[in-house]
Amino acid sequence: MKKILILTSDYPPQIGGIASYIYNFAAHWPGEVAIYAPRVAGDKQFDDQNSWKVYRRKQSWWLWPRWLRALFQVWRIVRQDRPDEIQLHQVLPLGYVGWFVKKIAKIPFVVVLHGTDLELAWQKKLKRKWLSFVLKTADKIVVNSKFLKNKLEQRLEKLPPVVVFYPCPGDQFFKKVAPAEIEAERRRLAIVGKQVILSVARFTEGKGFPHLLHLLPEILKDIPNLVWLIIGAGPKEKLIREMVEKNSLQNVVRFLGPIAYNDLPRYYQLADAFVLLTHKDDSSEEGWGTVFLEASASGLPVVAGRVGGVEETVKDLQTGILVDVYQPQAVVRTIIDLLSQLSYAKNLGDHGRMWVEQELSWDKQINKLID
Repeated sequence: MKKILILTSDYPPQIGGIASYIYNFAAHWPGEVAIYAPRVAGDKQFDDQNSWKVYRRKQSWWLWPRWLRALFQVWRIVRQDRPDEIQLHQVLPLGYVGWFVKKIAKIPFVVVLHGTDLELAWQKKLKRKWLSFVLKTADKIVVNSKFLKNKLEQRLEKLPPVVVFYPCPGDQFFKKVAPAEIEAERRRLAIVGKQVILSVARFTEGKGFPHLLHLLPEILKDIPNLVWLIIGAGPKEKLIREMVEKNSLQNVVRFLGPIAYNDLPRYYQLADAFVLLTHKDDSSEEGWGTVFLEASASGLPVVAGRVGGVEETVKDLQTGILVDVYQPQAVVRTIIDLLSQLSYAKNLGDHGRMWVEQELSWDKQINKLID
């Protein structure tokens, strides 16, 4: 079995989709794995809980090119550990490091694209050139959806093999949280007797927070005891909070901030529906949506904006409902119907859990990468 060295700038206890992806990959990879990651608060305590090696380093310096420091650090790790393959989760600038190690040590490297990285690099001519160079010299490219694979192959030709590897929910999302713990959390949040919709996402463009805020007054006419829990943080948070205050929705919208990955299941399991009105923005659109699968694994029905790779994470009218966020009355009706028709909502949630258990497990997906 291949011994893999993963290079990343996102890894727990950092919170985010890429960080949880890498953690789950390491936990399920049947061979030996080591991770090169940045130093962050609480990293030693976190790393001590896991069996694989984690090399924590400050990955850049003031000297240009800033990634040169990472190159020296990774080269020392490679000489010590002699991995069979390097896996990159940040195409630029860590792609330069992967190329150099391949050139000198003859160790193959794989680039894992998550969607946003492709879009950011594509916006500037020089970065686009280097992106193309790194991808074409890689031994394999791993993408998180068919949508992203199609987009990549439309933009670049003569690429190495491109493999679709679906990021999956962590094992904890399939485990039932104790009812007493759920009830205690409901009391803490003052939502006993309330109907709850949940969103988990960064406050960025394309997540649809302003859209749902505009629709809440209409939804509340039919569902007056509704509470919207939001988990996450990000650059648009101040704007969203101001919108909540402007529309006098402080008693309806609860900002929970970032929540540790292992603590998320209780929030999915106390909610009645997961709602995230994803949509295309000026620069990008969702390449995937692991949060929708976490909701399905938790038995929660989903309402999602129909865009990009989200259509691969929600089976329309089977595990949830895909909506056009620019048809507001249809979105309002969908959410009201889902919260009113409890047996229908439960049926969607049950089908979602079954589908994710059968088709979207880490072990099944990892088989795609075992040569």
